[in-house]
Amino acid sequence: MQFGLDRFLHDASLRAPLRGKRVALLAHPASVTADLTHALDAIVALPDITLSAAFGPQHGIKGDKQDNMMESPDVIDPQHGIPIFSLYGEVRRPTAAMLDTFDVLLVDLQDLGCRIYTFITTLRYVLEAAAQHGKAIWVLDRPNPAGRPIEGLTLRAGWESFVGAGAMPMRHGLTMGELGLWFTRTLKLDMEYRVIGMEGWQPDLAPGYGWPLGKREWINPSPNAPNLSMARCYAGTVMLEGATLSEGRGTTRPLELFGAPDIDARAVINTMQTLAPHWLQGCVLRECWFEPTFHKHMGKLCAGVQIHVEAPHYHHAAFRPWRVQALAFKAIRQLYPDYPLWRDFPYEYEFGKLAIDVINGSPLLREWVDNAQATPADLDALALPDEHAWEISRQPFLLY
Repeated sequence: MQFGLDRFLHDASLRAPLRGKRVALLAHPASVTADLTHALDAIVALPDITLSAAFGPQHGIKGDKQDNMMESPDVIDPQHGIPIFSLYGEVRRPTAAMLDTFDVLLVDLQDLGCRIYTFITTLRYVLEAAAQHGKAIWVLDRPNPAGRPIEGLTLRAGWESFVGAGAMPMRHGLTMGELGLWFTRTLKLDMEYRVIGMEGWQPDLAPGYGWPLGKREWINPSPNAPNLSMARCYAGTVMLEGATLSEGRGTTRPLELFGAPDIDARAVINTMQTLAPHWLQGCVLRECWFEPTFHKHMGKLCAGVQIHVEAPHYHHAAFRPWRVQALAFKAIRQLYPDYPLWRDFPYEYEFGKLAIDVINGSPLLREWVDNAQATPADLDALALPDEHAWEISRQPFLLY
């Protein structure tokens, strides 16, 4: 199969409309060709393209910023001599001066298929800015490694943020190119928008489903996205960023496990299996121990739970990571009613709101966890209508 970048590089006819125009690139470390050449180097080498600038999202174009809310500066690329502007530094949206450096922006970002992953919001912001200033956006499309399944509550009006770009569920099942189509339609953007699509992407094909296992190497799109297992779990485990539990940052399996020094992991697993065994299909939960080298509970031995989503334990259609993590919160709340579960800090610069609510795009998930009378069926009653509605509304934007 071919990703959008590889098709763009190999087919000069796709690039013909760019002749004589100034081209910029929005990229990160996973923006590589099939032979692992970075998009910046590959596009600069094209004789028919004038690359005038580049942009980096959260974690930087080099992916060097480890944690959230670690900002990157603007720099001059030492090899190519072009400006590299940060869209996670002094600004989140490109300024007029930045937009003046190009006519067409190529967006080549590997996503994880989760609403909270900020590259989606950066795509929205550059689309809106481009529409306002008469610039064109082309997305060089890449796979959604989580595939097509849908899960989670839809973000509610008024809860938009840098980790909530629009009214979609946590696990949206679209590629970046398809998301761009959705944004341009729902935001009514009058602009030139193109998708250089993939060839041969088969999101229902085992064993990788959304990711072409054995055909393309995994490159971290952000520092704590080290493998396909993390991408599969992420739509659930990302909620741990709003909890006091460790999400495994500072270990070799971040966002595939959770834990804390003061919980009984075996009891948590047993309680999850009692409360909603049907929510645990498609994966295996295993008690584990870990000591984070940085971040939450640094240097402390944590009792933990690892979510295993590799063969032979993984079932793509059955696995529901958002419900698995929600159930873990519910089990902890049942075992330890007074446990200080929710972190209170300005998550992604959102003040006056709990991080767990910003992550979920409403207080509904947290209120369900904290309500001792609320059952798994009650959360299904909230989420299933949202999931069914998204299944219908996304149909016009599917390219594959």
